[in-house]
Amino acid sequence: MRVLLIAALLLIPAAAHGAESAYTTVDFEKDCKQTDTDELGGSAICKGYKDFPVHFSEGDLRQSAFYGHVGSWYEDGAFESFGRFNHAGDRIEWRLERGSPYATIRRWFVSTGENDKGDPLPEAQVLVISKVGQKGIGDACVVGYVEATANPDANDIARKVADETAKRFECRKAEPAWHGVRKNTEISEMRSFGQ
Repeated sequence: MRVLLIAALLLIPAAAHGAESAYTTVDFEKDCKQTDTDELGGSAICKGYKDFPVHFSEGDLRQSAFYGHVGSWYEDGAFESFGRFNHAGDRIEWRLERGSPYATIRRWFVSTGENDKGDPLPEAQVLVISKVGQKGIGDACVVGYVEATANPDANDIARKVADETAKRFECRKAEPAWHGVRKNTEISEMRSFGQ
């Protein structure tokens, strides 16, 4: 019995340390190359983690990002965002397994509307968990959301979602879910894959 207990304790650290994180920041002027532009926004490819780029687009004060190697579906106008005005934070957490990224976690700032005087209310902060597209596969998309302003342990929840959901998530078939407590239930997500 004692031998089994010791063996079990030795296995816990190995399992707990299977996933790691790396962090990058995006400076649009230094790290991005504009690929398209119009009166409402445009698109760019930005430096990501190693050879996994960030595909950024913006339209009508709403932003979208896909990570890694995207498939041909991306060229059809893929866009995942929120219905309300929003913008993405500069810092990206990449979840890694043996040095290769399979998911990202990024903080988004989303409008919650205006007060009676027409002044903007404080933005909600949402952690968006995304699947990273792999070479030759190109499957990239949002897999889940955590309202950071409603969950003191939002980062832990987001990492758990990334680690347990991202690799097996079927992009453009499955629907991403909200995790943890939600206070700003009026915030809705939107997605379009151009088909």
